[in-house]
Amino acid sequence: MSLFKARDWWAAVLGEGEEFDQGCLCVGDVDNSGSGHDKIVVGSYMGMLRVFSPHPAKPGEPSPAHSQLLEVQLRDPVIQVEVGKFVSCSDLLHLAVLHPRKLSVYSISGTAGNVEHGVQYQLKRVYEHNLQRTACNMTYGTFGGVTDHHSMCIQSMDGMLMFFEQESYSFGRFLPGFLLPGPLCYCSRTDTFLTVSSARQVESYRYETLAVATDAETRQDAEQHGKTAGKRLTADWTLVLGEQALDLSVPSFSPSSSSIFVCGERNLYCLKDNGHIRFMKKLEYNPSCFLPYSSVSEGTTNTLVGNHNNMLLVYQDVTLKWAAQLSCSPVAVRLANFPDLKGVVVTLSNEGHLQCSYMGTDPSFFSTPKVDAREQDYSQIDTEMKSLQRVIRQATRTQADILPVAETDEDLTVTATVSTNMDSTSQALIPDIDGLPVPSVTVKIKVTSRCALQGPKLTVCVQPPLAVTQDQLVLEPLGVGSTTVVAFSAFLNGHYPPADLTGDVAVSYSSPTGIPRVAQCKFSLPLRLVCCPSAPSKNAKYKITVDTNKPPVNLSEVFPDFLEKSEDKEGNALAFHFLSGPRVTVMASKTSQRYRIQSESFEDIWLVAKELVQRFDRHFAKQGVKDFRNSFAGPIPLAEYFETVDHHFELRVSAEKYQDLLSERAVQFRAIQRRLLTRFKDKTPAPLQNLDTLMEGTYRQVIALADAAEENRACLNQAFVRLRSATHLLILLVSLWQGLNTEQNAILEATLLPLLQDTPQLGWEESVDAAVSHLLRTCLSRSPKDQALSLSTSQLNMPKDTVRLKKHITLLCDRLGKGGRLSLASEANVPTPVMMPGGCEPIAEAVTDLEEPPLQQESATKFIKKKQPSKKVKSKTDKDSKDKKVSAEGAVKETVEETAEEPVKEVKKEKKDPSKEKKESTKEPKEPKDPGKESKKESLKESKEKKESSKEKKESSKESGKESSKDTSKESLKEPGKEKVSRKSSVKVKEKKKEPDAAAGEG
Repeated sequence: MSLFKARDWWAAVLGEGEEFDQGCLCVGDVDNSGSGHDKIVVGSYMGMLRVFSPHPAKPGEPSPAHSQLLEVQLRDPVIQVEVGKFVSCSDLLHLAVLHPRKLSVYSISGTAGNVEHGVQYQLKRVYEHNLQRTACNMTYGTFGGVTDHHSMCIQSMDGMLMFFEQESYSFGRFLPGFLLPGPLCYCSRTDTFLTVSSARQVESYRYETLAVATDAETRQDAEQHGKTAGKRLTADWTLVLGEQALDLSVPSFSPSSSSIFVCGERNLYCLKDNGHIRFMKKLEYNPSCFLPYSSVSEGTTNTLVGNHNNMLLVYQDVTLKWAAQLSCSPVAVRLANFPDLKGVVVTLSNEGHLQCSYMGTDPSFFSTPKVDAREQDYSQIDTEMKSLQRVIRQATRTQADILPVAETDEDLTVTATVSTNMDSTSQALIPDIDGLPVPSVTVKIKVTSRCALQGPKLTVCVQPPLAVTQDQLVLEPLGVGSTTVVAFSAFLNGHYPPADLTGDVAVSYSSPTGIPRVAQCKFSLPLRLVCCPSAPSKNAKYKITVDTNKPPVNLSEVFPDFLEKSEDKEGNALAFHFLSGPRVTVMASKTSQRYRIQSESFEDIWLVAKELVQRFDRHFAKQGVKDFRNSFAGPIPLAEYFETVDHHFELRVSAEKYQDLLSERAVQFRAIQRRLLTRFKDKTPAPLQNLDTLMEGTYRQVIALADAAEENRACLNQAFVRLRSATHLLILLVSLWQGLNTEQNAILEATLLPLLQDTPQLGWEESVDAAVSHLLRTCLSRSPKDQALSLSTSQLNMPKDTVRLKKHITLLCDRLGKGGRLSLASEANVPTPVMMPGGCEPIAEAVTDLEEPPLQQESATKFIKKKQPSKKVKSKTDKDSKDKKVSAEGAVKETVEETAEEPVKEVKKEKKDPSKEKKESTKEPKEPKDPGKESKKESLKESKEKKESSKEKKESSKESGKESSKDTSKESLKEPGKEKVSRKSSVKVKEKKKEPDAAAGEG
């Protein structure tokens, strides 16, 4: 807002870690030097009292420390400081310091030094008052019209005003209706005290009324005396503000001015002495402090207002006259006169930035250079645009430039090490599952620091039902080059296997420059943690075969830690018994290069299949084999996978039903409670009419529904983990089936596993459906024309069933089987047709609701129909019309291929063709033609059409029917292989052929 900046005249930073508020600053000639120059007195909540006599630093002077006269550490926090005549036997100025439980009055005197150190200042306590109540703020003035001396009034936190006449305590009064203390101010013109109560209104109390009111030791006594006897304390006048006040001020620079200023949270008020509003100013910011001062204009008052945007604004009544930028947000502002400058603005921030500044600007001699007008080279701009678009496409295709590049030297390094052996003493919370002991494994986290760090926090996250002994801890402060090792145990904490054996470790810390950072690492838990070796089984419900391109290996060499109970000495079979119950068997073929994984549970195959593939890769890598490859011949087990999807969706539907039933029963329960309460409150007792029995029955239903909902929620969590396992297995099989690289595998995993947990607002089904639909519309679309890069912005809601989702997942696998490539690039991706190795069966893609080419072709046909009456089309000869026919057939070739599997729909469309041709034949003779480009036969036809137009209208229906049948027969004779061309293409071809035929008939 401001064009100007406050000019620094003198500044200092007070202490470190201290806190200040609006009462901690005052100015005045506190040392009674007689020069009329002010000193700055600052107190802090830490008990530090400082006195400054500022003057600007001259050349050769080191710092403004020479301006500090005094610095004293007091025992109690300083709430407020004021300068006034607070000693009865002296006319000198003294310093009053308000503490929470004490009021102290000090004298500050200077002693001229005999050496070069200058004047020495001392702080001497004159007297003090111990307070019975905790103080909030204070004010001072000539109470009761007493001149030459100042009395003090202190407001306590419980609403009592305590009055002191210099060294003696006068009396105390409780404010009526008090809740929280507000700003307090004394007006000497009317001898009244002003405050803003918790009712958000300005209240005025006369000193005379306060003096004669009933005295009381406690608020209860004051209320009791007010009801029985004595003077009851009432306000002289009140004014409702409707907002809390920040500060009050009664300027006394002119005897003629009679204004009371109130700074609210959003408004600045100026009141008369009787409480009427003189004017008010609505503020567009949150003020932090204000100070009225005298104006050079007669009848006006200037006001300094500071806000939290580091701005200092000057108002003349309601008009903004100046705005200056400060270096910090002020909480207190004063005006002071110093030897070198008068009218200096003194500001203090809550962090102790004390600044003396003045208003003004420095002239700027900068002038904007003249810009040479030159013509734009549009060819150069176009070349630059193309190069930039090429760079953007390349960055979008690789997706590498937009990712943050990790720094080579991190301040903190985190590494995780998993023990190769299980713990001797298990740390698991569940000792055994179905008679099998639950093991635990130790994970050690090593944290190495390159710089000094204070209290980094370590967080460990594993996937349920896995758990750790301690997932959060605060590390000790780390020095330069120090290393800390943290150990914890991981174990199974549920009756079902997890979907992922990996865990994450994150260490959050702040760099030496104060920037928050996070260091992460991952660790993989061993498969032995969730299963144990068992005897192999020959038969199972679900079977998956993994092919390799190398001779079969001995499974005992690949799984040396699972040979305890294996009966197969040749290493051709191995069984894994999960602690939750299911068994998985791996069998190696003796003759071929295949391995079969079988189990009675489809999703439990995932962990074993993943472990088998990973161990095969490591085994052959150790032997130096570089061309080893795993593969899957198919088919993709979508039917088995969809069983898991349906089970999860059924539990989600049940959860919604339980939620609705609970809501209904809760409404019924509250309604019964209201009726019973009405019966019980009735003075004339009435029969309950079995309402108590109904309420008890409803209560039992609510409890039963809540228990059922909780049980369903536990089943839903377990079903979601099993769904994740099945999805991981599906992704692995698709990756092996099509040989996906790391980037494509990551895209497929992000598509089918977008959530780590289910929520009532967003579930797995709708998230996956949206992601798969986006892939089918972009990188897996059938042609570049069908790509739509715009994402749908509609809200994701829970679907009614899983039919659409299963159809889309099936279509996704089919597109991948036909050569589709997963990519995040925005360019067109036309899949290359390849032979499917027995994966998914081909599906009729024209049935899907994702693409609608017939509608697009129909709109294109309508566009061609509108263009046909043009001169260029009408002047075409018989040969041109045949060429047009061939081009039209080529344009709809894709539609022919898509609709070839739907002969029933094509028959219906071809039956509608004669009626369409009839309309076109009746409209075409009326269109204007160009005589300069037409042949003699066409001009003769046009003249005859004008003469016999009425006759053609009567016979148009018969002629059009005959012509359409003739055209259809001619087309079938000329193109015997195009019987299934769509209705739109046949209409266009017949319209082109109709013109020369009609001209020949007329001739």
